[in-house]
Parts: sequence; structure tokens; C-alpha cells
Amino acid sequence: MPVERVQTGIPGFDEVLHGGIPRRNVVLISGGPGTGKSILGQQFLYEGLKLGEPGVLVVLEEHPVQIRVDMAQFGWKVKEYEEKGLFAIVDAFTAGIGEAAKKERYVVRAPDDFNSLADTMRQAIKDLQAQRVVVDSVTTLYITKPFLARSTVLQLKKILSGLGCTSLLISQVSVTERGFGGPGVEHAVDGIVRLDLDEVDGELKRSILVWKMRGTSHSMRRHPFDITDKGIVVYADKSIAPSRMGE
Repeated sequence: MPVERVQTGIPGFDEVLHGGIPRRNVVLISGGPGTGKSILGQQFLYEGLKLGEPGVLVVLEEHPVQIRVDMAQFGWKVKEYEEKGLFAIVDAFTAGIGEAAKKERYVVRAPDDFNSLADTMRQAIKDLQAQRVVVDSVTTLYITKPFLARSTVLQLKKILSGLGCTSLLISQVSVTERGFGGPGVEHAVDGIVRLDLDEVDGELKRSILVWKMRGTSHSMRRHPFDITDKGIVVYADKSIAPSRMGE
């Protein structure tokens, strides 16, 4: 039986994934600061909207108003999709404080309470019948309690997969960290994609590497990518062997 896949719509990325992400997979997008993790997540959602697939973006570290501004810079104007009930931002950042926050439809009143977050996220997904979900960033949920990393991700996976969503969990790591943003998280997810910013011949280069993806084969090479004014472009026909920063 062929694997049902979700096309990311990100130029070159579906080729690296040998056709796209298997439906219902929960994928960790891991990387250091400035690597393009949030952009990749937002692009994944917007490309889904263009295909008629509703999406939900859960934001824990940025004001929803700023998110819309950032997305519009790439031409991803989501307001019309919000009005049509095809896209929603779950505000787990403001706790409803501020005039702009009062206009948000989905607000987590207690962002530090996982159950409150889960309930609001679940409601948004059900209301929209969302097919794509991005949580940015999942690391925020356990940064002060790293021993909860694996169990937190497993709880999210249970909810997201159970509701039929194909999901990206943005995970932050330090510049020199080789892990994926929390002990045991790599075993709790279906896929891991690592974004890096490395010094190559005296110049910073971006690269993407699929560490694992349940349900499909994928490229085993590290590929260069660029962030353009229209979003991320992955060069699936090229590979890169960076010299790690700090080595």
C-alpha cells in the first residue's frame, strides 16, 4: 500500500523527502538561531493553504501580530485565509494581555499550563479541521524542565496524530549543540530535520539534513538552502560538507 504523503511545497524539500512527509507524521525541525526554522514552518503552512489544506500555527515566543507581519514579508498574506476559517494562530505568548491580543480568536490564558495549551490547540484544529500544524517552538514548553522534554513531545504527538494532522515542531538548539533540543525528543517523533548555519571557506552557509523520517526513504545527504524573498529554496541536487563552527 503506497504511503500517503503531504507535499511541503517548499522548493527542493519534497525531493529530499522522496515525495513529501508521510501524512500524520510529527516532525521535529531542529536548529540553532538564524537557521530558518520558523520560516520553514510558516512556509509549510502557507503552501498547504494554497492547496486548500487548513493550518494552525501555535506561537509561544512571538506576538501573533508580528507573526503576520513576518509572513507578509514573504508574500504569505494569511488574513484572507483566517477570515475564511482556513488558518488560525493559537496565541500562547500574550496570555491575552494587550489590546491587539484581545482580538485574537484562540488565546491560551495560561501559557505555562500544558493542558490549557493543549485544549486551545485542540479546539482550533477541530474548528478548522486543520490538516497541518506547526508549534513554534516546542522547546519553550520544557526549557526550564528538560527532563519533561520527551513526555511533552509524546503528549503533543498523541493529540496531533490523533486529530489527523501532519505537524512540525520547531526545536531550538544552541549554535554548538549536536542534539535536537531536549533529552529523548528524537525518539518521540516520527521525523527529524536539522537546519544548520556553518562556516564554509570563511562564509556562513545554510544547510538541511533529514536525520530520520518514518514511513519513507529520504536523502542521506546534507543539502544547501537559501532564504529568498519568497521563502526557503532547498538545492536537492547539491550537497555540502561544512566545517563545523568552533572546530
